[in-house]
Amino acid sequence: MNDFFGSCLCGTVKFKVQGAFDSFYLCHCHYCQKDSGAAHAANLFSHSAKLLWVAGEDSVTTFTLPGTRHKKSFCQFCGSALPSTHDSGLLVTPIGCLDTEVAMAPTAHIFTSSKPAWDKELGVLPSFEGLPD
Repeated sequence: MNDFFGSCLCGTVKFKVQGAFDSFYLCHCHYCQKDSGAAHAANLFSHSAKLLWVAGEDSVTTFTLPGTRHKKSFCQFCGSALPSTHDSGLLVTPIGCLDTEVAMAPTAHIFTSSKPAWDKELGVLPSFEGLPD
């Protein structure tokens, strides 16, 4: 069985995901853009993995956008995105909150009709290993 460990930025919340991830989607929907502050969210999905809170479970806040299935859990202190379990049993884990390396490559881009115009051809931009001078 696979174990993946994760935490929030301030270290208050720690968790473990036991099991395998089914898919890894880069979601460009407007909801994910708003709650990530970026062009897309990068989330792992699993119908069978189990989420175990190791520390700080009482510091996790969950927001569900009324009238939608969009749900986001986060640390109430630092705001870091955290895993959430949906009513269907689906576990959604933001890949950036994991401390364990995940070998899975993204499965697909989804909701690309909402992709911002500036998020095209980003591969042609210069890249830096740190903050440029």
